[in-house]
Amino acid sequence: MSEALLKVERVEKSFGGVMALRGVSFEVRRGQIKALIGPNGAVKTTLFH
Repeated sequence: MSEALLKVERVEKSFGGVMALRGVSFEVRRGQIKALIGPNGAVKTTLFH
C-alpha cells in the first residue's frame, strides 16, 4: 500500500457552540480520487480552512 499524500485526522470545528465537524479523518493515497459532496451549508469548505 502506498504512503498517504494527504492525511487528515480528528478535525473538529464549532461555531458559537454548534459542532460543525467532529472527529473527521481521511487520507488520500497516490492514484486515488476522492470527492466531498453535500448541500449548501454542509461545512464542506470549512473542512479545508
